[in-house]
Amino acid sequence: MKPKREQSDATRRRHENELFSAVLSLRDIRECRDFFKDLCTPAELQALVDRWQVVQLLKQGLPYRRIHDMTGVSVTTIGRVARFLSSGFGGYETAIQRSSSTPRKERASH
Repeated sequence: MKPKREQSDATRRRHENELFSAVLSLRDIRECRDFFKDLCTPAELQALVDRWQVVQLLKQGLPYRRIHDMTGVSVTTIGRVARFLSSGFGGYETAIQRSSSTPRKERASH
């Protein structure tokens, strides 16, 4: 683990916003996939994919143990995702609603 850098909240937020703006600038799934493959290690990307899958399974009402058996994601991580799904910042809900109602352009993947 890298040592923690001292950064003001304003600087950290500015850097976060730059990252989020970069994501929002991507035009389609292929560009988004390529960006995340460049940004993340394979393990980091898999962790993000796993969490998103857990969100969808939790929304279907599946129990933690069943989700664990289906995905291999730890019950602790499933609980963390569930906590943010119910009392987080609302990002999961927004993404679920928009991704299920908005068709996306997808070009051929690499």
